[in-house]
Amino acid sequence: MRLSILFALFFTVSVAFAGERTVTDDTGRTVTIPDEPKRIVVMHEPLLGVPLMDLGVSVVGGYGRTDEGKFVSIDFIDTVLGKGLPKPKGIGPFGQVDLERLRALNPDLIIGMEIDVDKVAQLSTVAPVYLQKVSNGKTRGIRVEEELAQLLGRQQALAERMAIYRARLETVRKVLPSDPTGKTYLAVFLTDQLNAVGDMSGAIQAIEDLGFTPLKLPQSSASGMGSTLLAPMNPEVFARANPDLLIVMNTYIGARDEAGTRAALDRIVPGWDRFTKPVREGNVVFLDSSKVTTPTVASALHTLDAIGAWANKRR
Repeated sequence: MRLSILFALFFTVSVAFAGERTVTDDTGRTVTIPDEPKRIVVMHEPLLGVPLMDLGVSVVGGYGRTDEGKFVSIDFIDTVLGKGLPKPKGIGPFGQVDLERLRALNPDLIIGMEIDVDKVAQLSTVAPVYLQKVSNGKTRGIRVEEELAQLLGRQQALAERMAIYRARLETVRKVLPSDPTGKTYLAVFLTDQLNAVGDMSGAIQAIEDLGFTPLKLPQSSASGMGSTLLAPMNPEVFARANPDLLIVMNTYIGARDEAGTRAALDRIVPGWDRFTKPVREGNVVFLDSSKVTTPTVASALHTLDAIGAWANKRR
């Protein structure tokens, strides 16, 4: 009888832990998560939700959306991945979690950024919380998507996306006006000021995989990251930079086509199109910031499309 009871207890405990595994997140926390989470909520949709969806993973909730699934500003799912995909439900405005909305989504995993560590105690009352590093200097290119694929067992999905990406990369490399080996690039993002683009985005992945290397800037000209993407840049440094390739993006809420981006840069650095080396040589590429700044294969592909179009015009 005693043996039967012990066996029953052992079986019950085994069932309780079936389908789970223990992992260490990017802050060093030990977290028990489902083997195959089905209802994931993210704490930052462009940096975490879009990479997951690029891998075919469903995301049921995130910051910045209404209950109807509308995003408060640019809808990165539409611009990066294309329209028609199911949209996550909102869990409250940015910086303020609505626990009632969060619980209503019945998540089995919450994925946040390393800066969300102060919210872990609150969020953990609803579901396990895994924190992923997304800060500039701590991850590069599309590494976030690669690490999330590893976490969720989506390596095959990533491999399929990367096969498409590598094929496109070779196609674009063949139409470049010259060999990019040893040539420099500078990527800037326009808000109400001039900003250097950080290390993490599909754009940076594609530009560097083509063979360009980042232009070294004076230490004081692009430091003190104001976000995971940007660092303020001195316009005088920009005027003297003279990279071989200049990449320009406009703010998400402004006109993101070439004309709108040129006009925005004119306001910040008057006369830039008359004295910079890449302009004189025709080596300026304008990117739609909403398409290329997520850390995804999809954003890298959008970047290659824009560079390929520029290169074909140069032929």
